[in-house]
Amino acid sequence: MSASLEQVSAVRERARLIRRSALKMVFDARLGHPGGDMSSADILAALYFGVLRIDPGNPKDPDRDRFVMSKGHCSGAFYSALAMAGFFPESELATYMKPLSLLNAHPSKAYLPGVETSTGPLGHGMPVAVGIAIAGQIDGASYRTYVLTGDGEQQEG
Repeated sequence: MSASLEQVSAVRERARLIRRSALKMVFDARLGHPGGDMSSADILAALYFGVLRIDPGNPKDPDRDRFVMSKGHCSGAFYSALAMAGFFPESELATYMKPLSLLNAHPSKAYLPGVETSTGPLGHGMPVAVGIAIAGQIDGASYRTYVLTGDGEQQEG
């Protein structure tokens, strides 16, 4: 099934908005990883607004697709995508990296709906995603598992 020109255009616009939001968050916080956020935006936009079978109103749906942001240092872009997808209010993005914020440096499953697993330690997300995928196969589940990893973490060994 191919995407229409309108769908592609809409995903491109979401990627632009993710970049803009993430850059503002990093600038305001004076913390973060803007390069990784920028490189993640297209993939996050394509997944959240064109591929993933998810329901922000039911983030624990057992049939949902799973996405692991192994590249956890790129939390600005990830949080922006989650907020735009409806997992939490976009106004929450203004609290990025502030004391007691749910949006800390690395995504935490304990704090935010839509975060499949806590990440940040380099190389951590890929084996978790593989485990999720294998568990799905064993259970005969219909969900799909996706993971976004970066070249830096692939060098961690």
